[in-house]
Amino acid sequence: MNLVVLDATVKTKDGQIMGDLKKEDFEVREDGIAKKIELFSRDELPLNVALVLDLSDSIDPFLDPLRDAAATTLAALKPEDEVALFTFSTEAELRTPLTKDKTKIAEQISSFQAGGATNINDGIFVAAEYLLQSAPKGRRVIILISDDVGTDAGGQGTRDIVTETIAADATLYNLKIPGYNSPQTLFAAGMIPGLVSIRKVMDQTGGEIFDVQTVANLSAVFRALMERIKTRYTLGYYTSVNGAEGKPHKLDVRLAPSFGTKGRNYVILSKSGFYFR
Repeated sequence: MNLVVLDATVKTKDGQIMGDLKKEDFEVREDGIAKKIELFSRDELPLNVALVLDLSDSIDPFLDPLRDAAATTLAALKPEDEVALFTFSTEAELRTPLTKDKTKIAEQISSFQAGGATNINDGIFVAAEYLLQSAPKGRRVIILISDDVGTDAGGQGTRDIVTETIAADATLYNLKIPGYNSPQTLFAAGMIPGLVSIRKVMDQTGGEIFDVQTVANLSAVFRALMERIKTRYTLGYYTSVNGAEGKPHKLDVRLAPSFGTKGRNYVILSKSGFYFR
């Protein structure tokens, strides 16, 4: 029997977080079949965060403020939580493996030089691949920090990125910052085939976008994003499926009937499927 673990954010129809739910309030279905929830917690399991930082030219003015925002925000994580740092421009690379030393991550950010294309595709994929291969215990989150204006489709398409992220049991969040892009750059970006659909990856993995309007509110939005991650519920159940089947399985998370109808009375953000490798 394999343990399937998933995270879920629950909101009222007005967008307010429902933060006082209990295990018996949830229902989980695998391929339409109800499963018994064996694991339930909220911010109790260790958190593994992969920060994926855009280093294209348009991000340069945000690097120093981002360092300060990261320093205060990451310091609020639990001592056992770990953070890894990835960067991407024309290529994506791991800068710092998972570490409990959050100060080390923040200090590195302002030392980078911005420049090159914007290969968001590989940025997300490389982070998901790392989390899958390193298989850290606990919850896994990818935070994309970018203006979301891709100019290079890289080597992986949206479907492969979604598959890899789900396989890694990771959720994609997007800290979207207002990059400095010319109208010509924005037009050209809209004509490039194969650019990742960030929205689709977030929807499939249960993540959200947090929009930064100005440098001044960067820290507040970053903190809000991390607080949202910490208010997610972790659910787990045992499944009889295994990697030999090689096919995805659908997941549906909802609340007990007394809470009303999913999508009408409340909203749940969670991954929509899984498969074992």
